[in-house]
Amino acid sequence: MVLTRLGEGLGATLARKCPGAAAGWEWQYVFPSVKLSLDPRPGDVRRHHLGECAVSTAISAGVTAAGIVKHATAHPFRHSFATHLLESGYDIRTVQELLGHEDVSTTMIDAHVLNRGMSGVISPLDR
Repeated sequence: MVLTRLGEGLGATLARKCPGAAAGWEWQYVFPSVKLSLDPRPGDVRRHHLGECAVSTAISAGVTAAGIVKHATAHPFRHSFATHLLESGYDIRTVQELLGHEDVSTTMIDAHVLNRGMSGVISPLDR
């Protein structure tokens, strides 16, 4: 957690500046944890996000339940995410930043899948 100069948690600062933020949909987790946990600073019981291992375990369980014998991980979802952004016309540098790639050549791997050139870009409004 990022701390302010006064040693106050960022969550407390946000709660003071935007009292309704906790109820807003934009502040909710896409993958919430099943378990509740104790926030040590205010002492509140809160629900946080799923950990990376929980997502990985769920993907493995889904692959097994589907009867797929090939090893599968969450990594292809990153490529799918990048490909869909590029198909929607997002700039390659924006996709690079979202994925956390240091070099744009890594992001270009996803762009090569498209192989359509500029004429293949469709405006989201046209979809």
